[in-house]
Amino acid sequence: MAKSRFKILLALICISITSTLILAYNSGYPLYQYLTAFYNTQRITEALNSITPIKDSQHFMVSAFIDHRLDGVIRVISIIKRNSLQPLYCVYCNAKEVCKTVHTDVQIHEDHFGFPFHVSDVICKGKHMQNATHVLISTKDSDNNVTEYLPIKNRVQLNTFKYDFTVCISTLFGNYNNVLQFAQAIEMYKLLGVQHVVIYKTSCGPDLEKLLKHYETEGMMEIVSWPIEQFLNPSSGWNFQQHKGDVHYYGQLATLNECIYRHMYQSKYVLLNDIDEIIMPYKHDNLSSLMKYLESAHPRESVFIFESHVFPKSQFEESGKFKRAEWKNIPGVNIMEHIYREPNPKNTYNPTKMIVNPRNVLQTSVHSSLKNYGYFHRVEFHVSRMIHVREPMEVNLTKEELFVDKRIWDFEQKLIPNVDRALKLSGL
Repeated sequence: MAKSRFKILLALICISITSTLILAYNSGYPLYQYLTAFYNTQRITEALNSITPIKDSQHFMVSAFIDHRLDGVIRVISIIKRNSLQPLYCVYCNAKEVCKTVHTDVQIHEDHFGFPFHVSDVICKGKHMQNATHVLISTKDSDNNVTEYLPIKNRVQLNTFKYDFTVCISTLFGNYNNVLQFAQAIEMYKLLGVQHVVIYKTSCGPDLEKLLKHYETEGMMEIVSWPIEQFLNPSSGWNFQQHKGDVHYYGQLATLNECIYRHMYQSKYVLLNDIDEIIMPYKHDNLSSLMKYLESAHPRESVFIFESHVFPKSQFEESGKFKRAEWKNIPGVNIMEHIYREPNPKNTYNPTKMIVNPRNVLQTSVHSSLKNYGYFHRVEFHVSRMIHVREPMEVNLTKEELFVDKRIWDFEQKLIPNVDRALKLSGL
């Protein structure tokens, strides 16, 4: 009887040891680390919002990615209050909900424009991070309270891309309702070869909401909810002294960086610009031909910079050929009517936007990359430039002092019916 009990006990011990070894193997941790971490398990609750407060701090998590370029560290794009930075810890967990805690390296991006809150990279370095599925940033080195974890993206490094070109638009706010120009820009980008557009939306007008739903249903557009107003007082401008607020331009720099990492292995190229801007090829018919030319001529460059050129919406084309009755009741600007381009003012910085290889960018600002592999190339005026239909920059210029630029008209035969179709399908 005693021998039978001993055999049963021995068998149970063997089963327990075998189970532990199997779990340790599946966890990705060495056995000694697994045994010490065995009871450090968490019930993973995944964050549903695009902005997640970091507990017991004034900081926020946005999203998390494996960075294969830096030996598989976890990069958590965050919004950090610059003058209130305390030690932060990274808690990363595998599929078995076994978690490890390590110190972090907080890298606040340099282009903060004086605002107290700014986009930052919280870098987590540890062993077997390639097996991690979720992560959170904590102010404590041991915190077992249930909290919201970020799913870790880009865990698999891909060499084939779902999209050739993705446009990142940041951010949509202030009940923006410029429907006609929005539709024209999206349909123009389609003709140029863009397959995907990402919008970080805080708010928009009721008419534009219908158009967004159409493009989202169509599959062209990805809408990322960006409720920055629930957490901070965002500035509607870039200059802290002039516009005040907690964070630059509704957190624009956080969304631009997030968009690059989100599409690291989804898109061959990423365009970083605003919705009223179109990066337009002048020497080529589409963006694909343009980028083949640029990469052939500049093989060491990975960031291509395009000059912005203002087409004042106060100056109209005189014949009225594009003043269409079908668009009369659609709110917004008709870019087809604005073919007059301001000359570049002398001794003044001319804003730029970018097309980048996202796999070569570490950090970006609005008008240029901050950290990247490879070099910059400022694309020549005659090759490509950006059409920006907006309020005039040089308010005293007469029409005779402006340049006529009808490049947008080259696409009228396809652009106009495509815009009509989008507006009709949107119920507008």
